[in-house]
Amino acid sequence: MSKSEPNRPLLDSNSAMKSLDLTFPSPAENLACDEALLDWREEQGGDDILRFWESPEPFVVVGYANKIMAEVNVDHCEAKKVPIFRRCSGGGTVLQGPGCLNYALILRMEKDPRLTSISGANKFIMERNREAIQSAAGLASSIRGHTDLAFGHKKFSGNSQRRHKNFLLFHGTFLLNFNLPLVSEFLKFPSRQPDYRDSRSHDDFLMNLNLSVAAIKGALEKEWGADLPLGDPPLERISKLACEKYATPEWNLKFFHL
Repeated sequence: MSKSEPNRPLLDSNSAMKSLDLTFPSPAENLACDEALLDWREEQGGDDILRFWESPEPFVVVGYANKIMAEVNVDHCEAKKVPIFRRCSGGGTVLQGPGCLNYALILRMEKDPRLTSISGANKFIMERNREAIQSAAGLASSIRGHTDLAFGHKKFSGNSQRRHKNFLLFHGTFLLNFNLPLVSEFLKFPSRQPDYRDSRSHDDFLMNLNLSVAAIKGALEKEWGADLPLGDPPLERISKLACEKYATPEWNLKFFHL
């Protein structure tokens, strides 16, 4: 890095990154895919990955250490047949469904020293994502909390990460045209909140970007230099992880009664 360009990202558009636009039929497979891609790269190496997926049906996803009874309106989920799943990364509980665009980055940490710490990776990746959204929306958003993107005091993207020795997974959701009132139906007020939320309800805290899926995908692909498709995703690994972990009550309902 040149002394005259101290802020220039090491992970720029010339860095090798593959794009994977892949949505599976089930929530278990979609959640398993992110972890499987991380494990795959950790074991075998290879280019960084930017993945996109969307869910046609609503479901709840709790963070790795979330206590379901504290975060979710379980009775309402059962009555409406909205399933509850657990992801491999931290962060809070979210409701998925039509109108949400999900993405995942699999990044080799040695490519940039800012990726070697949790806080450094949060800041670096969120800045890149913020720049992508600004280019797509034409408006300046801001990073709030640790890993939220917001316009003013309204959140439209939440994110979290999981780390191995050599690669990290950073993934999140963009609210584009989601049915926001559903969030208050299925989720309780979170047990932990960022300062800028100021105890506001889900309805008062969240917003949609009202941008197209194609616009957000294109902006992120351009920002991260993901201009070539990933042609060989580990489908058998994903299926196995979904079946043995993400589709099981032992994983999804852990901490249920705590």
